[in-house]
Amino acid sequence: MPRPAKSVREGRAVVGAGIGGSAVAHFLQQHFGPRAQIDVYEKGTVGGRLATISVNKQHYESGAASFHSLSLHMQDFVKLLGLRHRREVVGRSAIFGGEHFVLEETDWYLLNLFRLWWHYGISFLRLQMWVEEVMEKFMSYGQSAAMPAFAGAMSLAGAQGSLWSVEGGNKLVCSGLLKLTKANVIHATVTSVTLHSTEGKALYQVGYESEAGSGSDFYDIVVIATPLHLDNSSSNFTFEGFTPPIDDIQGSFQPTIVSLVHGYLNSSYFGFLDPKLFPFTNILTTDFPSFFCTLDNICPVNISASFRRKQPQEAAVWRVQSPKPLLRTQLKTLFRSYYSVQTAEWQAHPLYGSRTTLPRFALHDQLFYLNALEWAASSVEVMAVAAKNVALLAYNRWYQDLDKIDQKDLMHKVKTEL
Repeated sequence: MPRPAKSVREGRAVVGAGIGGSAVAHFLQQHFGPRAQIDVYEKGTVGGRLATISVNKQHYESGAASFHSLSLHMQDFVKLLGLRHRREVVGRSAIFGGEHFVLEETDWYLLNLFRLWWHYGISFLRLQMWVEEVMEKFMSYGQSAAMPAFAGAMSLAGAQGSLWSVEGGNKLVCSGLLKLTKANVIHATVTSVTLHSTEGKALYQVGYESEAGSGSDFYDIVVIATPLHLDNSSSNFTFEGFTPPIDDIQGSFQPTIVSLVHGYLNSSYFGFLDPKLFPFTNILTTDFPSFFCTLDNICPVNISASFRRKQPQEAAVWRVQSPKPLLRTQLKTLFRSYYSVQTAEWQAHPLYGSRTTLPRFALHDQLFYLNALEWAASSVEVMAVAAKNVALLAYNRWYQDLDKIDQKDLMHKVKTEL
């Protein structure tokens, strides 16, 4: 390949400003020092799948809504940035089976345990203990149970009670890390990564398109922190000049539609003719064929000391998660009437199956695909773990500290512990 006809400086590029991209920018600067120059490319808004929607001048979570108490990297980020946990507004949950509630939470903890035991037997205790064990060893939001065990454990962790959120919005973690890192955020769509070489070192040319037109720049380290898969809009992303060529990432993601509905719940659909008697703020569903997965009476990201949750007979903001956009008839089924409906579509998580191998984590010497780990399990904490490891790998490779890379028997030890 011909050498680039421009001067070259040490630089690092990160593609994507979600939690993975923001965290890896932070960890790269942590290892390479405060003078490290880091460009972060983002075609949308900073935060990625951590996002909010405004309803009546209040902001509500439309992406990943909460984190597990054992999400230690996220806990560390919140402390580092001086953020706070959002005040919890207690509400009761239930599981809807299509015609009636199959399980209802009460205000009494022991009664809830008895009902779980009566409905599921001792298996639910064994399952909870197993999930906690996996979380503690691995140090996550709702997904289907039809997935491999490890990904299932991560998703079930999101159904446990020890969850928390960030006051002001979870996306503040991403913008805060980028500000702390003093990263240069470039609002553009990356279209290609081309391999060059100079003085025996790999050099990567990142091509992009922005409102100002097309452009490119050169970097010695590039981290791709956005999903690369064939059915995504990023499939026009190309790798050029690599021998052997970098193959397309095979696989699909599960689309999830989040609808924020400001209106009056139709409690009669759930068996409560008098809306004043409806006691639940969170409704989960079983695997029966249905048009929605979860229904939550949600609070804004800023909760004042005087805030109170809306009464069931009042108009409130409900978050509905569904596999497809809600039809008008379906909205009329869930709500007596409504003022507004705002939607967001997410490529929520990979479609897990019998896949035996993960996508390549290191695509080239200093070119990394951070989201490869998402094919093991998809959660905010998993992306933070991947970011930490990418930064360490890039640092150790840069300084040729090869003893810390691919340690002997490491995979065997990890498999044994998990």
